[in-house]
Amino acid sequence: MMAAVGQNAQAADAICYNCPPEWADWASMLDKIEEDLGYEMPHDNKNSGQTLSQLIAEKDNPVADVAYYGVSFGIQAKQKGVTASYKPKHFDEIPDGLKDSEGHWFTIHSGTLGFFVNKAALGDVPVPQSWSDLLKPRYEGMVGYLDPTSAFVGYAGAVAANRAMGGSLDNFDPAIDYFQRLQDNNPIVPKQTSYARVLSGEIPILLDYDFNAYRAKYEDDAPVEFVIPQEGTVVVPYVMSLVKDAPHPERAREILDFIMSDEGQKVWANAYLRPVRSEAMSEETASKFLPPSEYDRAEPVDYGEMAEVQEAVRKRFLNEVR
Repeated sequence: MMAAVGQNAQAADAICYNCPPEWADWASMLDKIEEDLGYEMPHDNKNSGQTLSQLIAEKDNPVADVAYYGVSFGIQAKQKGVTASYKPKHFDEIPDGLKDSEGHWFTIHSGTLGFFVNKAALGDVPVPQSWSDLLKPRYEGMVGYLDPTSAFVGYAGAVAANRAMGGSLDNFDPAIDYFQRLQDNNPIVPKQTSYARVLSGEIPILLDYDFNAYRAKYEDDAPVEFVIPQEGTVVVPYVMSLVKDAPHPERAREILDFIMSDEGQKVWANAYLRPVRSEAMSEETASKFLPPSEYDRAEPVDYGEMAEVQEAVRKRFLNEVR
């Protein structure tokens, strides 16, 4: 794998870790970067946990120039000393709490965690409306969630379920109990983004973000629905960093500036993500989201604390759920 990474790095103008084409429409963003800046960056199918692990492994000889991950992994990346300080253009427009004050990580967009449902794959089974619904025998073998011990969206799903079941970031017992009970329904637990597996019907119900469901519905004309569960859920930011001692630091800064620019933020908005610069979202795109009353059940959390407890939660999942 390391040899392949090295070959990709030599062939590319810059390297981004964790920018898979089927996730958050990174395919369009990478195309736009090449079109506007002239920099070619290869697709990269790591998840957030794999990205952080590789950045740490390559700390003395970095390969990546920029990295993308869920917010808790961005916070940990700074703590591990693998990021550099950089405040891209429009940095001051990012709300406090959604960026590191020194620019080691900053939010580029966010998503709301819920149920990405292929209605056709359900057959006669109704679309689930709550976390409790997923525990019912009728959904056996139909529910998927990304591995919370590695993928950030998996961890975000655990945080959301924990809150919905009455837990807090200081008390993850409700989430552990919930996922233990969900094991009785034989869930599907992949490590990588599983957009195509939902569209094919292989995974009828996936704990995932709204933007993937809207993309499937409006761009791929798939028979899907996005559900914000009745008990509530969480809003989660995704962030980027300049890699410390990046091989191409000037190109990396240009890329991060572009991602935060009007044109860059529009790419996210057109892919149904909520850009951190909200003015990039058109009324037409916003009208395709569920009504604001549904989103009232989606709330932020203390992302710093979310990062602090992540390792303890990971160990509990490994020891108590698997």
